[in-house]
Amino acid sequence: MSAQAKVNIWGVLAALGAGIAFSIIDTIAKFLSGDYPLHEMVLVRSIIALVVLLAVIMPLEGGYHLLRTHQPRLHILRCLAVLFANLCFFTGLAIMPLAEAVAVAFATPLIVTTLSVVFLKEKVGPWRWGAVAVGFLGVLVIMRPGAGTFQPAAILPFLGACGYATLHVLTRRAGGSEAGSTLAFYPMFGFLLISTVVGLTLGDGRFSDGSNPGVDFILRAWIWPAPQDWPLFIGLGVAASFGGYLVGQAYRLCEAGLVAPFEYIAMPMAVLWGVMVFNEWPEPQVWLGSALIIGSGLVSVWRETRNHRPASRPRPRANG
Repeated sequence: MSAQAKVNIWGVLAALGAGIAFSIIDTIAKFLSGDYPLHEMVLVRSIIALVVLLAVIMPLEGGYHLLRTHQPRLHILRCLAVLFANLCFFTGLAIMPLAEAVAVAFATPLIVTTLSVVFLKEKVGPWRWGAVAVGFLGVLVIMRPGAGTFQPAAILPFLGACGYATLHVLTRRAGGSEAGSTLAFYPMFGFLLISTVVGLTLGDGRFSDGSNPGVDFILRAWIWPAPQDWPLFIGLGVAASFGGYLVGQAYRLCEAGLVAPFEYIAMPMAVLWGVMVFNEWPEPQVWLGSALIIGSGLVSVWRETRNHRPASRPRPRANG
């Protein structure tokens, strides 16, 4: 196996880890969305995530000098993209069933792969396009989309997918000169600032009348978390910290068109959480769809171990 193939494997593993972390975030956020406003969830999540990043991840990766960025404007664009994505996706998540919102959001790998060709000039061959297509087919098999999936509210997670795709492409562009913890820090810090401002200006709930679930989720009044909910908030923050770090690592190490299909791992994970947490045993088509998703990923990994084509741009520095 070539050195480049080994780097690709590490990037793929990071993408899988990020997908698992984000599936945990989605599940917890859906569970808490009936009681807490979005800005409160984001604020608490950001505080905990930054503590974990600064106290654990960043010292292990090299130290606090990594906070110095080489591309501040690009990080501002990344913050705006992920803020837009979170606003759209989690608002849709509060309105729609979890699995349906996640399925619509799985347009992200398709969008990432397309944008990587247009803006990053990556060469996406038939194997990578095939991995994206088969993974998306697996999602469709699981969801059996009909009128219920493509309701008007579905535009929200789709817009969120566009925002996440933009974030990933910008991350790939920044990854050559930034460490994984640097890529994770600035979006988290942006979340902290924005959620604080929103909480201070709109956190009294005066604009929430309860007539619209989506609007209510955004503008609901701040309430102090109940004791039994603190473990969930902590889990939300820890998952956000590691998920943000791992997805940054994935896109800095590998071409966007390679790692994007592995984000589909969140769909089988949603099935797993359904069985473990809610005792929702999946129907046969769910197993078939999950097999397609996992199979497409395994074929991609096999292909990359045999591919000696040079990367479309220089690899990032070893120390970030």
